[in-house]
Amino acid sequence: MAELILAAGIDGGATRTRAVFVTAEGAVAGYGSAGPSNYDNVGEETAAENIRRAVEEARAGGASPQAAPLPPPRAMFLGMAGVVSPTDREIVRRMVAAHRLVPPESVGVDHDIRIALAGGLEGREGVVLIAGTGSSTYGRRSDGRNHRTGWGYLLDDRGSGFSLGLQAIIATVMAADGRGPATALGGIVRDRLRFTDIDDILHIMYGSGPPVADVAALAPDVIGSAVAGDAVARGILAGGSRELARMVATVADRLEFSGTRFPVTMTGGLVDRPGHYRSLIEQEIRAASPGVEIVSPALPPVLGAALLALQAAGVHPTPRILERMRKEAPLSDGDPPGQRRPTLTTR
Repeated sequence: MAELILAAGIDGGATRTRAVFVTAEGAVAGYGSAGPSNYDNVGEETAAENIRRAVEEARAGGASPQAAPLPPPRAMFLGMAGVVSPTDREIVRRMVAAHRLVPPESVGVDHDIRIALAGGLEGREGVVLIAGTGSSTYGRRSDGRNHRTGWGYLLDDRGSGFSLGLQAIIATVMAADGRGPATALGGIVRDRLRFTDIDDILHIMYGSGPPVADVAALAPDVIGSAVAGDAVARGILAGGSRELARMVATVADRLEFSGTRFPVTMTGGLVDRPGHYRSLIEQEIRAASPGVEIVSPALPPVLGAALLALQAAGVHPTPRILERMRKEAPLSDGDPPGQRRPTLTTR
């Protein structure tokens, strides 16, 4: 029976790994989570173990301890943070093989931006913008052509939470030495990074350096200061929104979406909910890419990975399958299935 066909989707991130098992009818049969699986950060052994833990929790299917676990999936697709090269993909395949989670020929691997697009647009061609701690963009055409931007916080991540926070720190030192205007961000940066003498910023930034997440945590303060009228904060957000829109426009141009109607979906902590910065980003995207249709994600990335796994197993995602997945999609870790995710379209 079709319901016996299981596919597994994995969303492997720098802070958490999510796994979901779905049937050929789109039912969420099991959901699991574990720690990070970005092997650049935690090493192959730990990353592989966290993938295994998430998959085993999903295989349990939320059943009682006496119930038998779900059978192994027919196909598995992993969307992994930091995976961009053939070498990266082989390393992830090796991690999956180490725990014999699924036959090697049944494993698909790509970067996490691809599964965000697959889930957000339910397999349709278009573009996804990720704007959270980092930033990146990925687009894909139905004929397989694809293009991405995003090179990490040292080289890129423009418009991201890290970028906004770093610009706030830079504005603080520019104001302190007289090269920049006074800004409310100065006091906020001092409070968040726990210093009073501006010269201490040298040790903070050039010593061990604050964690990326701590710099990115300044982003809500930049947004709040902009809303309150701070001119420097407003300039930071204006620049960030233009850079994110530029990412989208570049991908659209490369894939020849420009001049046509095409969908863009957005995900990440800076754009998951309506707000001042998201509004600026939408305005800049529309200005840079006329004809764009901005839509909220229909499915979370982990179910985007499951969609790709279903396709590898020979199951085409029909409207009925997609509707069932939308109804049963977990909203976040620990949420039960059966909650409908809202879908919003803005033009």
